[in-house]
Amino acid sequence: MPHPQLKTRPARVTTPPASPRRSVTAVCRDVLAGITLASVNIPQVLGYTRIAGMPAVTGLYTVLLPPLAFALLGSSKHLVVAADSATAAILASALAPLAAPGSPQYVQMVSVVALLCAAFLLVGRLFRLGFLADFLSRTVLAGFLAGVGIQVSVTMLPEMLGIATASRNPVVILFEMLKNVTHLHELTAGIALLTVLSLVAGRRFLPRVPVPLLVVVASIIASRVLYLGSQGVATIGPVAGGLPDIHLPFIGWDKTVVLLPAAASCVFVIIAQSIATSRSFAGVFHEKTDANADILGLSAANLAAAVSGTFTVNGSPTQTAMAVRSGARSQLAQVTFAAVAFGVLLFLTGPLEYLPRCVLSAVVFLVAVDMIDVRTIRAIRPESPGEFRLALVTAAAVVGIGVQQGIFLAIALSLFRHVRHSYEPHTTVLRQEQDSRGFEADPVAPGEETEPGLLIYRFSADLFYANCIRFEADITTLIDHAPDPVRCIVVDASAMTDIDYSAAEALRGLLSGLKDRGISVWFGRVSPYLMADMTRHRITTVLEPQHFFPTLHKAVNAARAVINGTHQPPLPPPPSVG
Repeated sequence: MPHPQLKTRPARVTTPPASPRRSVTAVCRDVLAGITLASVNIPQVLGYTRIAGMPAVTGLYTVLLPPLAFALLGSSKHLVVAADSATAAILASALAPLAAPGSPQYVQMVSVVALLCAAFLLVGRLFRLGFLADFLSRTVLAGFLAGVGIQVSVTMLPEMLGIATASRNPVVILFEMLKNVTHLHELTAGIALLTVLSLVAGRRFLPRVPVPLLVVVASIIASRVLYLGSQGVATIGPVAGGLPDIHLPFIGWDKTVVLLPAAASCVFVIIAQSIATSRSFAGVFHEKTDANADILGLSAANLAAAVSGTFTVNGSPTQTAMAVRSGARSQLAQVTFAAVAFGVLLFLTGPLEYLPRCVLSAVVFLVAVDMIDVRTIRAIRPESPGEFRLALVTAAAVVGIGVQQGIFLAIALSLFRHVRHSYEPHTTVLRQEQDSRGFEADPVAPGEETEPGLLIYRFSADLFYANCIRFEADITTLIDHAPDPVRCIVVDASAMTDIDYSAAEALRGLLSGLKDRGISVWFGRVSPYLMADMTRHRITTVLEPQHFFPTLHKAVNAARAVINGTHQPPLPPPPSVG
């Protein structure tokens, strides 16, 4: 028995340290996963430069410093941060009208957008705006990514077929391709078709083999040996080797302001896509993530992208899935990926000049097609037709209007759908179940009543300026068409947590009118938050505080006592002394 003056401490549970063999195995597994990730994704990040309109070497820059910055500050063990097709498409859509893609001015503007994204994300971290990821629902995100997939895949077709087009709008591109189909370059189209078939077959039959890397290497050798460039097959041309020039991009305040909408569009996609990816893979491994820490890591990654002369980076769902599939369980895999990119920049950029553009376009084409998740979009339709239509509208907007406009439309439609649910909430009349203390609900309709002289009305939303008219109209309809004269109304306020100024003013007028008609009103299931709003908005000056109850049954019993004539009015407060 312990001494009475001594405090006993609870037993301390400690996790046994990992054995050295287990640690070495985990390190080797992550390093191998990083090498595999690099072998598959280096061709993709080179392809993303085609989407963004940037020099090919900048694709390698996106996987050099940015992944290291995120690995240092982010919380996710699995999120792979690199170039991404969605943000690359936003950049191309927004900046192509301002400067020639690939020009020095264009490259500077792209780096400034990355710098703005870093600043916006830092502000998001300071104000803990990780919740912004929730404003893009999975439905809208699926539609947005499908739209980007359609746009990017159509944009890649001219280079795959060797047809020259002047537009970047997918609809116009398809029209111009049909118009100029006789000018198709047969050798270019054949190489692109062979590339697509090889990549599809590799996915199906050799999923663990870095088929994209093998295809790229084979195409470089074939281009060099067979002199494909002299036969009309376009290649990417000389690629600058060496490490990036570290500098802070600057183009002047006036030009920077013009880039703010593009940066804002990228930030919404970065937060929504990265946080959603981080959360989903954390759930697979039963881990916790800190959305705000990940936003800080993404801010640092985009700052690293800006100062190294490349474009905006993002948490990539496809590359993260590829890393996990390869066995990655920590950010060491992404550090290894950066080390491989470092080696390529120093020693292997020379052969890249022989890489046919149609091969890169074919790689990006398949990546874009993978973004069109038909299975998910089809699964939405039977469960929620409204959300299915919202996904289709978002996809169509991205394809027809543009990626930047599409993301803002997607956010606006998501918020509109939410407001519409609050504007048109479910409203019901509750009726006591026989031999039970529970209630059954019927939709509000003329002639509905709970019992002679009593209405129990449920309004399933917060009361605000837009839906208070619905509240008043329902009460009026039920009273005017009740089979028996209504003497008491009980409002089930379980779904109400807030009431704004306009709704409070309308409610005071309604309660005063009902009092003049001899109808008493009672509120049940009133939360402390709603009661504070009622008091602040002076509703308790029209309706006595004794008419508000924390439970519905007490409010109903009080109303029935009035109808039965057994209700005792509250005593007036004692007169003040002096």
